[in-house]
Amino acid sequence: MRTFSFSQTDLDIIQHDRYRHPHPRVQQKMEVVWLKSQGLTHTEIGELAGVSRRTVQRILDAYLAGGLDQVRKLSFRRPESELAKYRGTLEDYFLENPPASTAQAQAAIEKLTGIKRGLTQVRRFLKKVSICATAK
Repeated sequence: MRTFSFSQTDLDIIQHDRYRHPHPRVQQKMEVVWLKSQGLTHTEIGELAGVSRRTVQRILDAYLAGGLDQVRKLSFRRPESELAKYRGTLEDYFLENPPASTAQAQAAIEKLTGIKRGLTQVRRFLKKVSICATAK
């Protein structure tokens, strides 16, 4: 069984971040570490913090590996659109040839990249890269 020791400085930071950190996931992680500092079992911590026992173990492993900085890290998977690699090309094209509609932009994207996307996805892409605010 691993032993955990918490400095008073860490406890003060944990106490603060479990309610005041800007990201709710970090608050939850700090709650797990706080409950561990209070001597609760992993099962009890999981029930009180609303996470699985395995998640409790992962969070505490992170604390042992890198301290509070490691616990604060967020690692969300953010898939990237296939169109992202064509962003520069598409921006240049649409700056030279502004589309009158989203359907026109959709056709141009398919012609230039070979990638077919729905109108909603095309609208989102155009908004994201700020190419055309008028595309409908």
